[in-house]
Amino acid sequence: MSTQEHKANAPKSIACMVITVSDTRTEETDKSGQLMKTMLGEAGHEIKRYEIVKDERAEITAAITRGTDEPSIDVILLNGGTGIAARDTTVEAVGSMLEKEMPGFGEIFRYLSYTEDIGSAAILSRAIAGAARGKAIFSVPGSTGAVKLAMTKLILPELGHIVRELRK
Repeated sequence: MSTQEHKANAPKSIACMVITVSDTRTEETDKSGQLMKTMLGEAGHEIKRYEIVKDERAEITAAITRGTDEPSIDVILLNGGTGIAARDTTVEAVGSMLEKEMPGFGEIFRYLSYTEDIGSAAILSRAIAGAARGKAIFSVPGSTGAVKLAMTKLILPELGHIVRELRK
């Protein structure tokens, strides 16, 4: 079956959870989380749950676990906490929970960041995706530019296809 056939047979509406990782953002100031939710909604997907958690590994893993425990959620999307500062623990938290990693996600995200957006600073961009407990999990940097790039170029075009594969 071709990629186009896979996408044609993929679910059109996906149940999602959005997690913003930040020590300072509130629902009112969370531009990246709001952008993620807006883009998902405009693409016909449903936001089942939205949370803001502190950049603490235990809080991040607990939030992801709430998503993987919820039968109605298919995809968990995180933004923030992906840098290289000591407090940035999202990538480690997500990576420790993945049963299968999609390394191409981070690789292509950095390539796109380099060529379309931030140049050599892309080496600082950490993004990870994969699957755990039958759910797709995506983690991207917390800037609105990074969210828009990841959502537009990588996540939204493949979301239904990925969920279809996970349901097999």
